[in-house]
Amino acid sequence: MLKRKFLADKATCSVTFSIDAGVTKEAKAAAVVGSFNNWDANANPMRRRKDGSFATTIRLPCGESHQFRYLIDDSYWENDDAADNYVPTPFGDSHNCVVDLH
Repeated sequence: MLKRKFLADKATCSVTFSIDAGVTKEAKAAAVVGSFNNWDANANPMRRRKDGSFATTIRLPCGESHQFRYLIDDSYWENDDAADNYVPTPFGDSHNCVVDLH
């Protein structure tokens, strides 16, 4: 799930990325990776919440769209049902999520 909070400077948006506990089941770790962090699985690790979900908040520039996906236990990818759009990956076998900050 995505939550956006456009900040007072109108140039930055605080985006909270979260994965429901039902999706992560017994996952040990999760990360949000995307165009905003050069698809680096170590750049934005997510924290497990008390309810078993994972979440992290990232400040991103307004006026842009970013592709992203969730990486669970460094082994499988998960998409966000609340994404603004979906685009095919360069590999052609799945889709990336899009968060639109326009």
